[in-house]
Amino acid sequence: MEEQLGKREVWKVNLYTLWFTQVLVNMGFGLAVPFIPYYLEEMAEMTNAQLNLYTGLSSTLPSAAMALASPFWGYISDIYGRKMMLIRAMICGAVILALMGVADTVLIFLILRTLQGIFTGTIPASMALVSAHTPEDKMSYALGFMTSSNFLGYAMGPVIGSLVCGLFGYEVCFYVGGVLLAIGIFFVVFLVKEDAGTYGAALRQARLEAKQAAKERGGSSHMRLLTTNVLMTLTALLILRIGRTLFSPFIAVFVRDSLGTMDGATTYTGIINMAMCVATAVSSVTLTRLGDTYNKFKLAIILSIISFFVSALLPINYPLWVFTIMYALYYFVVGAIEPVLTSALSEETEPGQRGALFGMTGAVSSLGMMISPMVGATVSTAFSTRVILAVIPIFMLAQVIFLVIERKVQRRKQNAV
Repeated sequence: MEEQLGKREVWKVNLYTLWFTQVLVNMGFGLAVPFIPYYLEEMAEMTNAQLNLYTGLSSTLPSAAMALASPFWGYISDIYGRKMMLIRAMICGAVILALMGVADTVLIFLILRTLQGIFTGTIPASMALVSAHTPEDKMSYALGFMTSSNFLGYAMGPVIGSLVCGLFGYEVCFYVGGVLLAIGIFFVVFLVKEDAGTYGAALRQARLEAKQAAKERGGSSHMRLLTTNVLMTLTALLILRIGRTLFSPFIAVFVRDSLGTMDGATTYTGIINMAMCVATAVSSVTLTRLGDTYNKFKLAIILSIISFFVSALLPINYPLWVFTIMYALYYFVVGAIEPVLTSALSEETEPGQRGALFGMTGAVSSLGMMISPMVGATVSTAFSTRVILAVIPIFMLAQVIFLVIERKVQRRKQNAV
């Protein structure tokens, strides 16, 4: 009895341990990422157009690399285990962050950012590990809670980073970030438990038995991952990710342009990033929980509609403190949509395929984060940084339209059955 109770409680230990380690990981990356434009300016003299270009590339290159690498690492995690993949990603992240601190040219820095995209990707690995051990009726809560760790870490990182940058320089932020990832590795190694039956040989045997049982019942023995619903939801996640991250790489430039000086720009950049991330973290542990009670797609549609109206108010020329509040409000509403949709995807996928599933969701998220800086850089170069804010509602409206279409397709299928 005690052994069974222990097994049932493993998912909680994993969830809270991985939540804490992901706070450390994202704090480590968040220490310096918001200040990359200022770090690049220290490396070389450049025009505003060049700065916008390199800022966009610093976000696009790692995202493009992660989009290509995530499905591969997800597939590998279904074979060798998600815990091993998470440890690998954290070790690579710690080393690459430390190397960024010694980069002395823009080219070397961009190469390291690309390597970061290829070899890190801790979020898909941790999400897959959590989802494989969490009861279905707690899935929205667990994935929402994990999502809050990502944004809480990124909220704390810029605040600490602004202090470290002011006292020691931008490069020290990368060293401190590497140390935080190294600390997180020990928690994963010693506290996280992974059920051997959710990956590897045991998983393959379970799949064979399920296929054989399906044949005996006269049903299909083919276990599909890329169903129509999965593909449509992945597309919705792509639109969402582009709209949500469109402006983020350019916050530092926007703040400096709004102030007209560098005085206070680093501090204000940290505050805006903190407000954005705290709002998303709060959303992930409040609004997301509604997904365990109500229809997830209906909830996603309602939140998308509200996000559209809030985002339509962002381009107004506010004082920076008012903009900070409005931007945080937008992230509070939009922050719950991704974990709700991801939870819906997870429920449609068997536990043994969730490594591959979260590899694909990681690829989609990275693809969105690759596209959004390119769009932002194009808009800011052709017009201004502020005009990027006017593009966000376009993606939010597209998100609403696509989710409504997906909901109608689901209803038709349910009625046809």
